[in-house]
Amino acid sequence: MITVSNVALQFGGTFLFQHVDLQFLPGNCYGIIGANGAGKSTFLRLLSGELETTQGEISIKPGLRMSVLRQDQFAYDAYTVLDTVIMGNQRLYDVMKQKDTLYAKPDFSDEDGLLASELEVEFAEMNGWEAESDASQILQGLGIPVELHENKMADVDGRLKVKVLLAQALFGNPDIILLDEPTNNLDIESINWLENFIMDYEDKGMVIVVSHDRHFLNTVCTHIVDIDYGKIKMYVGNYDFWYESSQLVQQLMRNKNKRNEEKIAELQAFISRFSANKAKSKQATARRRLLDKLSIEEIPMSSRRYPFVGFSPEREVGKDILFVTDVSKTVDGVKLLDKVSFIMNKNDKIAFVGENELAVTVLFKILMGELQPDEGSVRWGITTSQSYFPKDNSAYFETVSYTHLTLPTKA
Repeated sequence: MITVSNVALQFGGTFLFQHVDLQFLPGNCYGIIGANGAGKSTFLRLLSGELETTQGEISIKPGLRMSVLRQDQFAYDAYTVLDTVIMGNQRLYDVMKQKDTLYAKPDFSDEDGLLASELEVEFAEMNGWEAESDASQILQGLGIPVELHENKMADVDGRLKVKVLLAQALFGNPDIILLDEPTNNLDIESINWLENFIMDYEDKGMVIVVSHDRHFLNTVCTHIVDIDYGKIKMYVGNYDFWYESSQLVQQLMRNKNKRNEEKIAELQAFISRFSANKAKSKQATARRRLLDKLSIEEIPMSSRRYPFVGFSPEREVGKDILFVTDVSKTVDGVKLLDKVSFIMNKNDKIAFVGENELAVTVLFKILMGELQPDEGSVRWGITTSQSYFPKDNSAYFETVSYTHLTLPTKA
């Protein structure tokens, strides 16, 4: 469906990648991974035709419709949310508006009637009568309620605009969907919905997605496309399979180099010892020829960097970490927390999730002592210390103490 042949891309005299030969086939989801700056989004733009290759060719089977996740949140401010989604199939949207314009003409002619008839046929073939319903279902799946569908994009919150543009990319059963970081700013429910959508969609077409979300890649991907070492390689399987495979390749290269180093040292020792010995001269010559054939393969420098973040507590914590008992809190007449209880043990990692962001923020503030609960209690273990990164952190950065957080360097 998409064939990449000997593709290279050069910026400022430096190749971002070169000698790329890949084939993307229908019925699959391809995850593009790599370090920041490796060229993931750039490669996606090459596939979409937005950028031209320095050399090589990218060919797409004629007649296929490609949909791309747009990044400009302000490009559709003059349109309604629903229209913005339907514009994911631009031809369908144009036909729909052209029909509306024709039927609104006060002097509707016979020629207008013939054109309208042709447009109706094309509209039906594109499943146009279901367009608004399909668009609405996608929007609702991403957490945008029906009452917002007729709002202008200019009046929509920026976080929702991201979801609308994602809905636009998914609309209309395109043959190819290109998504650049689609899970950014999505809540857990929306991510789950998107995962299910993509897994169902793989029976209809092809999805190519750039993402740093390992769980998402593990769930939806049938292939991983890794951009590293100035090359692009494709692996069958999800993210975990790619990671195991790439680590295995690196280990095999290191093992091979170690064996060659040992053999080279052995040959050099023999040659040094017996090169002047006439009885051993032929053997020394043979080993010299063998030595010339051996080499240490240089393992290329990866563009990936794995920062090490370490937390060094002032003292080892004991068994008791956190006890939250029947905590309730009402803010401005709305009960946000109602008898919340849980216990946190040593080495636990807890995530607070929910539709009401204010409730989560209030719970964090109660845990940190910035707010008092109306009912219930919060008790930290006497051996614990706490650090807090609030949602609104502008003031926090001015006063925060880094006593409990160290960032050691690691080679």
